Amino acid sequence: MRADSRTELSRYFDHTLLKPEARASQYETLCREALQLRTRTVCVPPDRVALAVDLLQDSTVEVCTVIGFPLGYSSTSAKVAEVDLTRTLGASEFDVVIPVGRLRDGDLPAVYDDIRAVVAAAEGSVVKVILETALLTDAEKIAGSVAAIHGGAAFLKTSTGFSTGGATVEDIRLLRMVAGESRGVKASGGVRELAFVKACIAAGADRIGASATAAILANAAGGPEGNDGY
Repeated sequence: MRADSRTELSRYFDHTLLKPEARASQYETLCREALQLRTRTVCVPPDRVALAVDLLQDSTVEVCTVIGFPLGYSSTSAKVAEVDLTRTLGASEFDVVIPVGRLRDGDLPAVYDDIRAVVAAAEGSVVKVILETALLTDAEKIAGSVAAIHGGAAFLKTSTGFSTGGATVEDIRLLRMVAGESRGVKASGGVRELAFVKACIAAGADRIGASATAAILANAAGGPEGNDGY
């Protein structure tokens, strides 16, 4: 892949750091890398949004944060409060974990209501719904995706990276089939290699969540490929 293609590829990435033990210096490195690589966003926890916004001011890199993360069973009011706070601090994209247990119960109205409330709180900002696909059957993935779409989500997202599995090409294809062209699809969880990123994009992903962004893009330009991930 040529260097100009690498620049185009970098805009697929939400450059991510969500490790609970991460220090401020690691978020500073994340933001510095995002600026150098020109990624779409950095994805950070709610308590690091203010730092990221400050470090990325006057740049094209947006700040994404996570809501109800990583388990998804926070109350809807708690999720809305997280959106309200982090939007005030400057976050412009919100990755919210679906109430997985409610979905597996078949309680789709509860799932819809949860997502709809978060979307309303985001006031037009991008909301990506994390399905945690490793925990779901294909039928549940489809049902959750439909609820997310009807709830107003802009993206369907595979995984938190904290569960039993991450993104798969098969799941990307399935989510793209449900989303059609009306919604985005984000591959996340265990994204470490350039070949896998290419396969996900070919399958229909238009956003990639990874902490290994720098290593992946270095490989795209002909450098060594790392194996760090989240």
